[in-house]
Amino acid sequence: MTEVLEVAGRRVTITSPDKVIFPAAGYTKLDLARYYLAVAEGALRGVAGRPMILKRFPRGVAEEPFFQKRAPARRPDWIETVTLRYPSGRTAEEVVVRDAAQLAWAVNLGCVDLNPHPVRAEDLEHPDELRIDLDPVPGVPWRQVVEVALVVREVLGDHGLAGWPKTSGSRGFHVYARIAPRWTFPEVRRAAQAVAREVENRAGGLATSRWWKEERQGVFVDYNQNARDHTVASAYSVRPTPDARVSTPLAWDEVTGTDPVDLTLATVPARFAELGDPWRGMDAAAGSLDGLLRLADRLGPPERPPKGEGRRRVTMPLIEIARARTAAEALAGLERWKARHPEVAARLEPADVLVDSMRGRSSTWTRIRVNLRHVPEPERPPQEPLEVDYDPWGGPPPPA
Repeated sequence: MTEVLEVAGRRVTITSPDKVIFPAAGYTKLDLARYYLAVAEGALRGVAGRPMILKRFPRGVAEEPFFQKRAPARRPDWIETVTLRYPSGRTAEEVVVRDAAQLAWAVNLGCVDLNPHPVRAEDLEHPDELRIDLDPVPGVPWRQVVEVALVVREVLGDHGLAGWPKTSGSRGFHVYARIAPRWTFPEVRRAAQAVAREVENRAGGLATSRWWKEERQGVFVDYNQNARDHTVASAYSVRPTPDARVSTPLAWDEVTGTDPVDLTLATVPARFAELGDPWRGMDAAAGSLDGLLRLADRLGPPERPPKGEGRRRVTMPLIEIARARTAAEALAGLERWKARHPEVAARLEPADVLVDSMRGRSSTWTRIRVNLRHVPEPERPPQEPLEVDYDPWGGPPPPA
């Protein structure tokens, strides 16, 4: 069964339109395609002209996705690509979306959220946006995330840039700034790190710029999303949450009164139809990084993580619990470990359980560690064999 959509003067086939992509909410692939067409003006503002990694959920969001950097060999002749070079030296011919038909084609491949690079196809060496990702540690309330977002706006404004806010579609928050494509990736990352350090200085303990996860408290101001090989879910991306939450652009006067739970595939099209896109003036607001780079000079070299002999020296009492192909398997392993160590588990705070989504060859895997800092040293269990010991690098690499 297929559904053919007339989009941007082209016929786009949606295969298996009734396939359920969001089991908890019941949304199908066709529902997802129609959502993106309803908000296409805003979604394209986030991805148009940018190389994009295809994050595909062929079995829906209840299963792990795989990441496809290279454009499918079998594709319509109206799908544009550009060759992107990664820090590893490898190259990938990635998809570039410019219109709603190409957007619908990507959705048909199983793309739920959209993951573009911060560069345009016409200039792959100079980003035209700076991205700040606010990532709260477990237990941090939403109001604290919002408070930190307002400090990010203040820091950007003090250094000549307009901040454009959006929910992440998960627990966090994003603030983007359009910049002229004049600076290299290292310069943009350095400017973003200066933002993170200055926000930490101004936010009175609410935010951190510390890189190592076990050392963070409050809201992590993630500047590394500006690295060459990183992508971020773009504006109007539907996220793989049970309720199909949307990474939704906001006006700044909406930020304090917004609950991200209310912004979903079901509700955002009506909001878009009523209010339009709060980011519609973004492309005309490209600014300069000069102010932030001067700030970086004033702040001086950032504190470097402590290192041992060739490896980082861990400063917290960490033990590893699981390395698993899926988050569900890793979390099940954590529960088994807690059942064996109930007294220790009772002492853990939310931020002491470190759940990391790690990138493998073509898909993510999940690592869980536990920080025993709140457990008296005599009561700390030793490192034990992992509850789940998945090797994400084992076996032959997947086909390109």
